[in-house]
Amino acid sequence: MPLPPGPATLPAVLLWRWIRHPFELMDHCHARYGDIFKLRFFMLPQGLVVLSDPLDIKKVFALGPDEAHAGEANIVLRPFLGEHSLLSLDGAEHLRHRKMILPAFHGERMHAYGRTMMELARDSIDRWPVGRRFAVHRPMQSITLQVILRTVFGVQEGPLFSELSDVLAKELDVSSWPGLLFPVMQHDLGPLSPWGRWTRYRDRASALIRAEIRKARAAGDPSRTDVLAMMIAARDDQGRPLGEDEIHDELVTLLVAGHETTATSLAWALRWILPDPGLLRRLRAEIESAEGDPGKIAKLELLDATVKETLRLQPVVPMVGRVLHAPLEVHGWELPPGTVVAPSIYLVHRRPSLYPEPERFNPDRFSSFKPAAWEYLPFGGGLRRCVGASFAQYEMKMVLASLLPRVEMRLATDRIRVVRRSITLTPSEGLPVIVTEKRPAATARRAA
Repeated sequence: MPLPPGPATLPAVLLWRWIRHPFELMDHCHARYGDIFKLRFFMLPQGLVVLSDPLDIKKVFALGPDEAHAGEANIVLRPFLGEHSLLSLDGAEHLRHRKMILPAFHGERMHAYGRTMMELARDSIDRWPVGRRFAVHRPMQSITLQVILRTVFGVQEGPLFSELSDVLAKELDVSSWPGLLFPVMQHDLGPLSPWGRWTRYRDRASALIRAEIRKARAAGDPSRTDVLAMMIAARDDQGRPLGEDEIHDELVTLLVAGHETTATSLAWALRWILPDPGLLRRLRAEIESAEGDPGKIAKLELLDATVKETLRLQPVVPMVGRVLHAPLEVHGWELPPGTVVAPSIYLVHRRPSLYPEPERFNPDRFSSFKPAAWEYLPFGGGLRRCVGASFAQYEMKMVLASLLPRVEMRLATDRIRVVRRSITLTPSEGLPVIVTEKRPAATARRAA
């Protein structure tokens, strides 16, 4: 059965373009072929069908767990996340894990995490240099990593916190090289080879994580509110708990999916906020009105819209994937089982009919427009929407509320490109900035 048209470029060349210039490639294909086109990569000889019509994407997101498999489409991530990861699972087992994990990221628990997030952000800001160019993405990574260790893993300050922070940071940094996504590079040729370095950091981090799981399970402390404690306490419909391997892989997934992506989104937020003094003044005034209360900060309308607009304009992953296990008719094409379909987050978010002047950073667009789930999809959609979506947006608000009133800073360059770190798309050079003034934390609200 024929698939939609697409570029006839050699698969290896097309892959190089996808790695180096993904947005430009999608713009080119969309301009030439329209809302549905095929990309042929050597690891997907049958092709990847990219969708950008929201109504087609609505159909994909409505597919049941036996009709489309996201875990199968995410197979490239399995060596990094494990076979028990939510991103690797499909069908009934995916639904089982999702139902057991999702409650940890909603309700009053979020507010309990807010003060920890703000405290870690303020501690990081204390160490930022003044008057010297530095890459802000790096401290954002440190903040989001420590947030996960405290709120997800439940690890407090001390030797374990320091060791885990160090090992995980090194492991994640090594794995950011896109080449490691390809099986040909996944061979341990010694501690100096990329895969060899990564596996050694992974093994050490895994040993520490498993020890913490066993410790938490043995203690059975009902007062703990971290995600690990909730995973241990969770039971499925048959009363079964998650096993150690399952908890381990889900913790690693939350770490990998929630650390780099949120840090990158925070860097992109600053890329658009800092050159806009009017928006910055409005945000500072709104943040001041919340008086440092995480519950009030979470409800600030302009801050919420700024986070949403950042995720619209700069999605950290450009698309999501599904492998069809049932025929699907989209855009006049009958796609057979086995086809990999990829709703394009990037192209939907740049659709002028939904987002006028789509290249412009304009948080105010969300004051009058409430997009449907298939029109705004930074966290995917349907049964596979990211379980940590609320957590990530909440964390972005807490960090920005801690930062913006306290620090006067500017971009160190106007030449900011999109570059790839593994599957995420980040600002070039880690978004270099220069801090010109830093207020003490105690006076930041009064100066806002």
